[in-house]
Amino acid sequence: MNIHTATHYGMCFGVREALRRAHDAAATGPVTILGPLVHNPVVTKHLETLGVRVGRLEDMSAVQTPGVMITAHGAADQDRAAWRNAGFSVTDTTCPLVHRAHQALATLVAQGYQPLVIGQPGHIEVRGLTGDFPGAVVLESDRDFPKIPRADRYGVVSQTTQPIVRVRQLVEALRTHCAPAEVVFRDTVCQPTKDRQRALDELCAKCDVIVVVGGRHSNNTRQLSTSARALGREVYQVETAEELQPEWFRGCRDAGVTAGTSTLDETVRDVIERIRRIS
Repeated sequence: MNIHTATHYGMCFGVREALRRAHDAAATGPVTILGPLVHNPVVTKHLETLGVRVGRLEDMSAVQTPGVMITAHGAADQDRAAWRNAGFSVTDTTCPLVHRAHQALATLVAQGYQPLVIGQPGHIEVRGLTGDFPGAVVLESDRDFPKIPRADRYGVVSQTTQPIVRVRQLVEALRTHCAPAEVVFRDTVCQPTKDRQRALDELCAKCDVIVVVGGRHSNNTRQLSTSARALGREVYQVETAEELQPEWFRGCRDAGVTAGTSTLDETVRDVIERIRRIS
């Protein structure tokens, strides 16, 4: 069995920087991360070994450390201000590309557009995007269109980890649904997500089985799995190498491996080595 790895996979620069800053913060004293730094249980367990605690952005009363961290997924400006005003030292590890999405949405609102956000309702990044704009409507599919209020101008951004092809399809459907209103789209899907989706397409073109490595609650990891299944491939998503089963590869000639943007390099290496042993 041949084993192929995607040309782009695994941890992105935003997650690496967030993890580095978490290490630095933990070295200076007790700190609480306001939610999972990233949606990856392997990373969360690693941070626990450093003494990093995990709290909730919405539950200030439960935090017992003087320092807190905003996760790589970001937060609303009003939430950052609330923690600072309460006397906490705030370390902000928001990915720069998530910051870019916030700025794009704020600009559209300032220009008078009704804000629409394409993304997963309830996801921490989406809650951060919409937190400063109570009138924003979250759209996961065209089934959410009835929630859109009447307006002459709509401004659309996306959760950074959405598949760009799907986002563009939804924007075109929006333009039809909202006609004759103006619909302006600002592409805020991050480049690492686009690179990994494109590399997945290439991987699926030559592989029978695709293994996607990453947290089960990671949106971009789940999107990789969904995209590979849509291309007709047998897909298995795992968080660790121990989850791999030999029977998944029976009759397989070419197996492909990719990983979400919050997956550690060593986790991917362990998965590849385990597939080699199975082969």
